Amino acid sequence: MRAIFLSYRLKALAAVTLSAALVSTGHAAIFEDGEARRAILEMRQRVDSMQLSQQRTAEEMRRLGEENGQLRRSLLDLQSQIDALRAEQSTLRGQNEQLLRDAADLQRRQKDIAQGVDDRLRQFEPVKVTLDGQEFQADPAEKKDFETALAVFRSGKFPEAGAAFAAFVRQYPRSGFAPSARFWLGNAQYATREYKEAIGNFKLMLSDAPSHARAPEAALSIANCQIELKDTRTARKTLEDLVRAYPQSEAAVAAKERLSRLK
Repeated sequence: MRAIFLSYRLKALAAVTLSAALVSTGHAAIFEDGEARRAILEMRQRVDSMQLSQQRTAEEMRRLGEENGQLRRSLLDLQSQIDALRAEQSTLRGQNEQLLRDAADLQRRQKDIAQGVDDRLRQFEPVKVTLDGQEFQADPAEKKDFETALAVFRSGKFPEAGAAFAAFVRQYPRSGFAPSARFWLGNAQYATREYKEAIGNFKLMLSDAPSHARAPEAALSIANCQIELKDTRTARKTLEDLVRAYPQSEAAVAAKERLSRLK
């Protein structure tokens, strides 16, 4: 717009100048021909100079327009790059948050696995047991099997209890539970009238653990089985041996009473 305005202005100025020159020609008394020509030349020079300036201005404006367009495109490219970086940053942030969640989940799973391993290992670690005055180490499975068999005996299911204790002494012959297991096995067999088998298990218990807390009871039980088998002479000897071996026991008191009744 500025270039068009300058063009109109130059044309108007040229017209005015030319009119002035014609007037001057009409008045030869004021201006001479030489001066008129110089005026025209000067005017042409000014017009040429103004046109050149106009061209330079138009060229500068065109150059500035191109630079402005290039700058605008650069700004658009930069904005696109910024938007892409923001999107990438958002994606990376989301991935990082997911990685943190995955790491936390993995740590929880590892902790749960470690806890599970510890729990399973503890199932196989020996435990301290105190039974019938005896203290010993036993495997958890071994302890559980004994307690299960004893619970069956106490429920009054003597055949099942006998089978459970017989299986126990076969599976754990060197167990700290073995003397007590044989004692209860003998009692289960006595309850089912398997007197000879009961005597055998009571004698095994006495030979393996003569100082066991239930040894006097085992000896008394042997005498009871012998009495049931009508072997009075052997029962008397068993009771006399019991009184000599365990004189301070409750079983010895019971043995003395039975000796007094035996004929």
